[in-house]
Amino acid sequence: MVDKVLTANRLTDGIAVWLDANGKWSTSLQEALVARHNEAVEALEAIGKKSYADNEVVDVAVVEVQETNGVLWPLRLRERIRAQGPTMEYAPGYAPADPEFIAV
Repeated sequence: MVDKVLTANRLTDGIAVWLDANGKWSTSLQEALVARHNEAVEALEAIGKKSYADNEVVDVAVVEVQETNGVLWPLRLRERIRAQGPTMEYAPGYAPADPEFIAV
């Protein structure tokens, strides 16, 4: 089975977030709780549904990641961009994504 994490967008500002081991939504993918078996994925899905129902987050999804040398790498380009930020200069305070991180 591929490792998975729970991601969403914060309802207040739309920023991409990941569920951490403390059950909190973090803006850092590297702090995400990693599900390594089916029961853990089911638990993440249940937490995501509750967070959505409680109006904490939107666009909740379980996404596949790979851990390499202690760094989590989303398998899909979309998720890499969400984790690192825009691929170009966007607005003050939003640096472009690291090209190596989003390279597929």
